[in-house]
Amino acid sequence: MLPLPRPTRRTALKAVAVAPFAYTFTSAARAADEKDKPKIALVGCGGMGKGDLKNASKYGTVVAVCDVDASHAAEAAKPYDGAKVYGDFRKLLDEQKDLSVVINATPDHWHTIVNLAAVKAGKDVYSEKPLTLTIDEGKRLVKAVKESKRVLQTGSQQRSDKLFRQACLLVRSGRLGKLSTVTSVLPAGLHGGPFKTAPVPKELNWDMWQGQTPTTDYVPERCHTNFRFWTEYSGGTLTDWGAHHNDIVLWATNQKGPATVEGKRLVEPVKGGYTTPSEYEITFTYAGGFTHVCQSTKANTIFGSKSDKPVPRSQTDHGVKFEGANGWLFVTRGKIEASDPAMLKDKLSADEHKVYVSDDHMANFFDCVKTRKAPICDAETGHRSVSVCHLGGIAIKLGRKLTWDADKEEFTGDKEANGHLAREQRKPWTYDMA
Repeated sequence: MLPLPRPTRRTALKAVAVAPFAYTFTSAARAADEKDKPKIALVGCGGMGKGDLKNASKYGTVVAVCDVDASHAAEAAKPYDGAKVYGDFRKLLDEQKDLSVVINATPDHWHTIVNLAAVKAGKDVYSEKPLTLTIDEGKRLVKAVKESKRVLQTGSQQRSDKLFRQACLLVRSGRLGKLSTVTSVLPAGLHGGPFKTAPVPKELNWDMWQGQTPTTDYVPERCHTNFRFWTEYSGGTLTDWGAHHNDIVLWATNQKGPATVEGKRLVEPVKGGYTTPSEYEITFTYAGGFTHVCQSTKANTIFGSKSDKPVPRSQTDHGVKFEGANGWLFVTRGKIEASDPAMLKDKLSADEHKVYVSDDHMANFFDCVKTRKAPICDAETGHRSVSVCHLGGIAIKLGRKLTWDADKEEFTGDKEANGHLAREQRKPWTYDMA
């Protein structure tokens, strides 16, 4: 439902001049306006979740927050009067019947189950990236979103950035000529350990936080911010940043996925420490005839167990470079460069080259909630982009070249590799709970 128009200052003053009860009328109009706004709930109240919710609150009314860490949930609720606090997203979905939108900023291993439950409950979803933990999850989610006719926006916000859009337009227009090589450079991951177990904080439901993953003793470095450097919960920077930069590769080249993939770790993990590859190189080939090299930067430091923190980086040491017969193009956040600077002055039509235009990722999502159109980074798009990252992770794990059928979404004649498209889920935290 479209929100009622807000009274302007001029109409409000005019109403005051002609009627003693004008203030009551204006307040009622504002109340109606507030009532018709989308009702929003946040699931996953860490730093990213709170940031997403603040952004989303410009377009709707925050009615609930949810986190298995009670301290995170309480903190996230503070700015929003009347927002109810939950520790289980299932209870939130059951009680908040008139909820319109779920913002999902849980750790990666919880994305799909929460997203499935939300769309099946009739809610539209803004989901943080990487969209999934496995390729099987993505296939299930794409199917559920289509069947439910819900709107799902993946938080790969570079699709709503004018510089990345310009780069994709230039590549699609043929300005570089026939592509030969694309290079996506991602920040190196953390490399540290071994880590010690500790008592579970009283405010944390550790069993539910682990969800579908194998149960383990509580280790502070596994939880919250650094969860992404453990293979049980994520894919390291390969899926974290790869869901951004590898997404741009697919967008610019209009591809579903690669034809082959092979990869390797460049640094072995510390026993008892982080398990995702910290430094790596992966090579994809595409049916379009170009090679895509996805590689990490070099870590500045090998960290110890207590001082392990993400490496501070500029925004220019990672990004995407396209190379073709007519030159090259490099794009990252806040910067675009080309072998021929005149190329960057080309006026290109987004309509002609079939490039979706969005200049604000969250605004695009809420616009689509109203119009029921597909957002710029829908479930299929988010699934395909992170699938490239998952394929790289599988190739690193198996240590050999793999052949991928992007249409069937399976490895060709490779039972062992296909066994890595899904993971065993620990009960009761399975697809059944969605």
